[in-house]
Amino acid sequence: MNLKERINEDLKTAMKSGDKVRLATIRSIRALILEFEKSGSGKELTEEQEISMLTSAAKKRKDSIEQYEKAGRSDLLEKEKAEFVVLSEYLPEQLTEEKLFEGIKALADGIGAETKADFKILMPKAIQAYKGKADGKLIKDVVEKVLG
Repeated sequence: MNLKERINEDLKTAMKSGDKVRLATIRSIRALILEFEKSGSGKELTEEQEISMLTSAAKKRKDSIEQYEKAGRSDLLEKEKAEFVVLSEYLPEQLTEEKLFEGIKALADGIGAETKADFKILMPKAIQAYKGKADGKLIKDVVEKVLG
């Protein structure tokens, strides 16, 4: 079942259950898919594009959570957290820092990256290998640890 089919099924379930936050979040994901389809590119939505789309939406929620925490807006904070949890269900499982470190260390050993000067070589390969499976900032931090 692809993302579009899963979203449509989950949308029906959320409507029946009356879960307003879940319904609103699923509708926002559905809107992203429809926007892509109507963009005129004529392409099918690939799994990589789905993950990119969902990661972007999750990142926006994370940023909003941070802003609402700083501003002390607990009412909006809880809504954003709930939406982030729903979005996380559609993303691939996120790697822990330890597993990411092991993977990037193996990647660095494979290409011979050892010093900070090799950052430009290792970082793009790490992003390519772990995009959607870990936050970009975490990937950058782990690459710096491996090379530092």
